[in-house]
Amino acid sequence: MNHNASSPPPSPPRRRTRGRATLLGLGVLALAGAVFALRRPLLMSAPMCMAGRWQGCFGTFNGVVLMTLAALPPAALAAWALARRRRAAGGASAWRMSLAEVGMVHGTVPFVWMTMMPGAEAGTVSGGVSLVPLRDLLTMGPLGIAGNLLVFAALGFFAPVRFAAVASLPRILALGAGCSVLVETAQYVLRLDRVSSVDDVLVNAAGAALAALASRRWWRTAARAPSDRPRPAPAPAG
Repeated sequence: MNHNASSPPPSPPRRRTRGRATLLGLGVLALAGAVFALRRPLLMSAPMCMAGRWQGCFGTFNGVVLMTLAALPPAALAAWALARRRRAAGGASAWRMSLAEVGMVHGTVPFVWMTMMPGAEAGTVSGGVSLVPLRDLLTMGPLGIAGNLLVFAALGFFAPVRFAAVASLPRILALGAGCSVLVETAQYVLRLDRVSSVDDVLVNAAGAALAALASRRWWRTAARAPSDRPRPAPAPAG
C-alpha cells in the first residue's frame, strides 16, 4: 500500500466563507450609510439628470457622486463578466483580478473627473501654483482633506491586488504621487482656474498608501503567489 499518495486538497474552511460574507455585509452597510448621509445633495441632482440636463449630472460634484452610485450595478455586471471569462479560460484568481480591475476604474475616474472640473474663469486666467509644502493644508479643511485622500484611494487599494509589480508601500506611494502630479499638471496646462498644489500631491499619495494598507492582506498574498508555487524536482544525474 502506498502511504505516500497525496490526499485530495481540503475544502475551504467555513470561517473564510463567513469572513467574506461579513465583509460583504459591512460593505453594503457602509454604502447604504453613505447614500443616507448624502441623500439631500443627491436628491438635488436627480431631477436635473432625469430631465436630461447633463450639466447637472457631470458638471457638479453632487451629480458626479449620483452618477457614480448609479453606475454600481453596471460595474458589478462588468466584474462578473470578466470573472466568468477568466474562469472559462482557466485563469487563477478570476474574481480577485476582475474586481480589482473594475474597482480601480470605477473608484478613480469619478474623483479625477471632479478634480478636472473647470472653475468660473477657466480658459481666461492662468491657474495658480503652490509649491510650498503644508502651506495649503490648513486651508483645505476636513472635507477638502478627506476628498483629496479619496482621489486615488481606489487605485491604492486595488492596484497591488491586480499587479504584483506594485505590491509594496513605496511603489504605491510613488504611483499615487505620480498620478497626482499628472492631474495637477493638467489642471495648470489646461487653464482650468484651479490651484496646482504640492499639498494635493502629498495628500493624494497618502490616501493611496492608506488604502493600500487596508488591502495588504490580499496584495501581499498576490505578490508571493509566484514564489509559492512548487518547483519541479531536478532531474537525476545520468
